[in-house]
Amino acid sequence: MKKGRTAGIPAWKRGLLVGVIGLMAVGAAAGIRDRQAEREGQRAMVMGEAPGEKGQSLQDAGKQTQKRETKKIALTFDDGPHPYYTEELLDGLAERNVKATFFLLGQNIEGREEIIKRMAEEGHLIGNHTYYHVDITRLEDEEACREILDTSEKITAITGQPVEYIRPPFGNWDKELECEVTMLPIFWSVDTLDWTTRNVDQIVQKVVTDIEENDIILMHDSYDSTVKAALRIIDLLQAEGYEFVTADELILE
Repeated sequence: MKKGRTAGIPAWKRGLLVGVIGLMAVGAAAGIRDRQAEREGQRAMVMGEAPGEKGQSLQDAGKQTQKRETKKIALTFDDGPHPYYTEELLDGLAERNVKATFFLLGQNIEGREEIIKRMAEEGHLIGNHTYYHVDITRLEDEEACREILDTSEKITAITGQPVEYIRPPFGNWDKELECEVTMLPIFWSVDTLDWTTRNVDQIVQKVVTDIEENDIILMHDSYDSTVKAALRIIDLLQAEGYEFVTADELILE
C-alpha cells in the first residue's frame, strides 16, 4: 500500500494540520462571498437598484426618495432685534443649522446694527414689521407708508439687500396700500402666544401638538422663555423629520 503524505507524522500534528487547512478553506469561502457581495452592490448602483433588491426600477427608487423628503415648516420672530435675546437665539440656530425669519421694528434697529448684519450673513430672512408696531389699516396712507419705508430703508442700509416681505402688526394688512415698493405680507398658521404665557413648557406643547407640514410659527425674540422654547421645538421637530426653512420658501411654493 502506498503511504500518504501524512505518514510518519504524529497524530497530534496531523490533527493540527487538518484544523489549519479547514480554517484556510473557511476564510477563502468568506472572501469569495465578500467579493460577490461587493460586485452585487456595484451592479445594483449601476442598475439603479438598492443592494439585494434585484429588479427594483429607478422609478421605484425615486418614489422611495420622495417618501423620505422632510416636511418643511418655518419659525418666524417679531418685534426684534432684542439687544440680548436675539443674539442668544442666533447662537442656538447656528448650532442647529436652522434658518429663521425675523420681522424687525424700525424703532429697535438703532444700536443693534451688528445683530441685523449677522442675521443676513447667516442666511436668515429679514422682513419689515413697521416702525412703531402700529395697525397700518388705522393710519392715513402717507403715514402708513412712512412706517414701512423708514423701516425698510434702515434694514437695507445695514444689509445691502432690499426688504421684500412684511408682517403687518396684528395681521391687519391693506391690500390697496401703495408705498412705492411692492411688499408681500407673511402671516402665520400657528400662534404660540409666547408673549402672554412666557412659559417654556406651554409654548413647546402648543407647537409640537398642533404643527403640520408647511406651517408658519409666530414667536417673538424678546423673551428668554421664547428662546428656550424655540430651541427645544427645533430639537423635537427635527427628530420627527421636520425641516426648518425661511417663510418665503413656503409662501412661494
